[in-house]
Amino acid sequence: MAGAQERHFHIRWEDILGHGRQKEELRRLLSQGRLPHALLLSGPEGVGKKLLGRVLAAAVLCEHPSDGAPCGICPACRAMADAAHPDYCELEPELRGKGTKIIRIEAIRELTELAARYPVMSDRRVLLIDEVDLMNEPAANSLLKTLEEPPGEVTFILVTAARSALLDTIISRCMPLAFGVLARDEIAAVLARQGVADGQAAEIAALSDGSLGRALQLVESGGLERRDSAIKFLEGLQRLSMTTIWREAEAMEKWGREELAEWLLYLNMSLRDMLVLYEDGGSPLIYQENCRARLASLLPYFPERKIFALLACVKEMQERLRTNVNLRLQLEGLFIRMKDVSDR
Repeated sequence: MAGAQERHFHIRWEDILGHGRQKEELRRLLSQGRLPHALLLSGPEGVGKKLLGRVLAAAVLCEHPSDGAPCGICPACRAMADAAHPDYCELEPELRGKGTKIIRIEAIRELTELAARYPVMSDRRVLLIDEVDLMNEPAANSLLKTLEEPPGEVTFILVTAARSALLDTIISRCMPLAFGVLARDEIAAVLARQGVADGQAAEIAALSDGSLGRALQLVESGGLERRDSAIKFLEGLQRLSMTTIWREAEAMEKWGREELAEWLLYLNMSLRDMLVLYEDGGSPLIYQENCRARLASLLPYFPERKIFALLACVKEMQERLRTNVNLRLQLEGLFIRMKDVSDR
């Protein structure tokens, strides 16, 4: 449960890319002693919400904070940096079945019991729940009761990319803090500092949809190849045969859910770019600038009504991918539905 699985945490506000308004607001509340007992950090995946939560936790637990910032040198700060502070705990969803993630009531009860204990090093505890939207109903109700009646000196930090999936009653008991996407040039600069060539850094930043976490994942996983695979699929959609559907579904089933989710995101992104090109062929708003010609060449075969129908197919598959479904059957169904749309 605890974040001690990682060897090191960033514990400085300067380590967080962007989000200046959110950092300023939290530092002000900390310095004024007005930080609420529960906060809800919501926004797109990979933009730094959990990182900010960790820095906030370090500031709360610090022995000598200055202007809402952790000092970085006290025993509490050193323990946080080493991911070993006894009064800080992270709860993340557990994996079940074929990659399905969930937070069960047992985990929330364990967290509540921990919150009720006296702090060991600092004068309070900080408990961070990542992907809190993945709680099942009993877990959500248990957390709600805990937030209504906090068991001790504790600060809860809830992190989510799907705020709408939470109970309204949980949201109402937290101070909300919304996050937006990061600027492309900020992401590209980070990638360049990590040794990614400038041209490739700019391209990956454009594909990241404002998420540094996604950009870093693309660098590690060869995401550009998966992007090319998604566009190639659209290019061959009209010629797709049942034999090819079965073969492709069998091969892609072996990718795993994260890789499939990434491929579907590229399908969505490419279809969205095609819609933009319909409106303005010279628009700078497309994600995949270096694929402009390839996507424009598809427009004669995909009128806007078909693109919207294909986007609906992709969205449905993205939602199904979050559940414990048979991947091969779902992929076969997706390909058949998209082929039907293309043939109309």
